[in-house]
Amino acid sequence: MDAPAARRTTRLEDLAALAGVSISTASRALNDHPAVNARTKQLIWKLAREHDYPFRRSMPAGPIGATGTIAVVAPRPQGRDLRVHDAFFQELLAGVGDAARERGCDLLVSHVAPGSFDELAAATATGRADGTIFLGQSFLHRAFNRLAQGGARFAVWGAQLHDQLYCSVGSDNLAGGRRATAHLLRLGRRRIAFLGDADAPEVGQRLRGHLDALEAAGIVADPALLVPSHFTVESAQAAVDALLARGAEFDGVVAASDLIALGATRALLDAGRGVPGDVSVVGYDDVPFARLSRPALTTVRQDTVRAGRLLVSKLLDAGAGEMRSERLPTELIMRESCGG
Repeated sequence: MDAPAARRTTRLEDLAALAGVSISTASRALNDHPAVNARTKQLIWKLAREHDYPFRRSMPAGPIGATGTIAVVAPRPQGRDLRVHDAFFQELLAGVGDAARERGCDLLVSHVAPGSFDELAAATATGRADGTIFLGQSFLHRAFNRLAQGGARFAVWGAQLHDQLYCSVGSDNLAGGRRATAHLLRLGRRRIAFLGDADAPEVGQRLRGHLDALEAAGIVADPALLVPSHFTVESAQAAVDALLARGAEFDGVVAASDLIALGATRALLDAGRGVPGDVSVVGYDDVPFARLSRPALTTVRQDTVRAGRLLVSKLLDAGAGEMRSERLPTELIMRESCGG
């Protein structure tokens, strides 16, 4: 019996013919040249993967001869605007960066902020990275599901949601919200406000944990104390100012982030309310300024070091197998803002 014919290697001119472009355009697209539009780049990179074109070998080497490259992308925000100056973004990015270095990988932080399926697909298909980490789900859960069905290699920092088809790594937000509220209840607080944008997936889970803790203590949640707030000091200050202006009675605050907690504390102190004397405050994240604020902030810690390692390992170690989502435990860090 004749030996099977060797599989023909896909050439650059083959890719160009398949895409209907010139050889020079195909070459520029593979090198992410700015003269080629994103749609053409996406098509050619897709064809290169499908036809096993060895384009990685033709790409410029990393600055330190890295064994691979991981791209970090923050989707267009909903609720939490993860910008480079955001303290939690920096902590999470440091966790990913340290893990990538341990594995000998380069790290690219993308300037794009995808807000649709097409933009997510372009972020995974037109860059030089071997895999993509998205920091946050925003409103893109369905788009991520669709992206996973297309075989894109990515992982998401965020909540684990119903009918999820993609891999996410994130904290156990339900337990974290429950833990924060239960701590205030143990201190004798009974009128506890929750500050955060519950439309954001992670915040919605923290709110559910807050409500579970109230219910377990036999306390009926007051809708007037469930207050929307963006992840900024100014938004939280305005939310607490509005509560105080309408005479709402509350002796505790569970904030969906440390920034929100800091804004709430400022508003309370500016209004002559003692923290923790009159109102106890709990944040979420344990970013560095939490322990440096006055009063030092009681908060729910997210393990960004472990999160970074897991996100990187999901991309590098899964092979062709399924990448399994994981929830990380949270820890209550007790400081001065609660009084106990």
